[in-house]
Amino acid sequence: MFNCQTKEEVHKIVRQQNVSFIQFWFTDVLGVQKVFSVTPSELEEGMTEGMGFDGSSIEGFCRIEESDMIAMPDPTTFQMISWRPSERPVARMICDILNPDGTPYQGDPRYVLKRALKKIADQGYTFYVGPELEFFYFISDKSPEFLDRGGYFDGLPVDVATDLRRQTIFALQEMGIRVEYSHHEVAPSQHEIDLRYDESLRMADKVMTYRTTVKEIARQNGFYATFMPKPVFGENGSGMHTHQSLFVGDKNAFFDGNDAYHLSTMAKHYIAGLMRHAPEITAICNQWVNSYKRLVPGYEAPVYVSWARRNRSAMIRVPMYKPGKEQATRIEFRSPDPACNPYLAFAVMLAAGLKGVEKGYELPEPIEEDIFEMKEKAREEAGIRSLPGSLYEAIVAVSASELVRETLGDHIFEKFVENKKLEWDRFRTHVSRYEIDRYLPML
Repeated sequence: MFNCQTKEEVHKIVRQQNVSFIQFWFTDVLGVQKVFSVTPSELEEGMTEGMGFDGSSIEGFCRIEESDMIAMPDPTTFQMISWRPSERPVARMICDILNPDGTPYQGDPRYVLKRALKKIADQGYTFYVGPELEFFYFISDKSPEFLDRGGYFDGLPVDVATDLRRQTIFALQEMGIRVEYSHHEVAPSQHEIDLRYDESLRMADKVMTYRTTVKEIARQNGFYATFMPKPVFGENGSGMHTHQSLFVGDKNAFFDGNDAYHLSTMAKHYIAGLMRHAPEITAICNQWVNSYKRLVPGYEAPVYVSWARRNRSAMIRVPMYKPGKEQATRIEFRSPDPACNPYLAFAVMLAAGLKGVEKGYELPEPIEEDIFEMKEKAREEAGIRSLPGSLYEAIVAVSASELVRETLGDHIFEKFVENKKLEWDRFRTHVSRYEIDRYLPML
């Protein structure tokens, strides 16, 4: 791994390591990674002036009459691509997208998060996140055919993907990404590799690298890895439980050792903000039609807006692995899935929490009983709301959200909503296999 800070350091390593190509990575509005490569001879110009490309061909970027965009690589993201050969290696840098005049492009998801983080940095805060991304290994991308029938924390011989995870962890570590642990998840062929928490912009970059690495190591071994939220009916879907906290220097602003929950007043307001605004940010954190096949009762995914300490049916949990330890105090937002755009998702989570701090939202009492087992009337009496039950409901909620519009900016907000409406129209007009099997014989 490398720890470059300047373009001069990048040039030095490229020469010393005899690098053959440098990939420039960035994401579109939906979080799909885009890549192009430059040779070392073009790197000087690429790092000084950026590399131009046609933005009109990128989802959610710009119209054809304003298509010229600049990809400006961030030298601090320079790493060798660990799954490529060591002889004449290939490196990568993650880019910020600029307008031709050098100003930040409003349609760049990375800029959205940087803009949100600057607001809190000016107040002395650092936003840390630790996402837990779940995924499935399948035989191929043609159908969801399991590699194993393992369950939660199963090992060999049931968990046949142990070596796949091992290779993936080594590949991540070689790219400077610290891994805490990995294990088999609840569903057959479902897995999780947990990353050490980090500052949120660096973590969003790591999430993009993580997803690419997991898929590439699987491909090189003849298998297919997917972050699709709910690929198999009747089994748990894949989530991205996101642990988050705010620090001032080395001090955790979410910690209060004298509080019964070890939560500061700020943390309580932050949780209340996430709870109040959860329905309107759901479309960003769960952006696909398929996302709402996961957010249903009975499969551990949260459906109801609530918080708790030990209760895993709640949308927000305050982990108690190390109660009273300042550095470990955090909140866990459990509704997002791993197919979201991490730059946008982290930005709206932060905005929702901070709105609670700014407005002083009151935090209700935790719900420690299994909400899935509660009667509807009991939920109503407890003031427990539901998250959107479909992409359509999520679109309605986000379309009316001033908080999301302000966080994303008009450009990305409008492009995102437009794209999601189109996706919903395509889904609702599609005739599925279920409908043929169900209705054709009887009507």
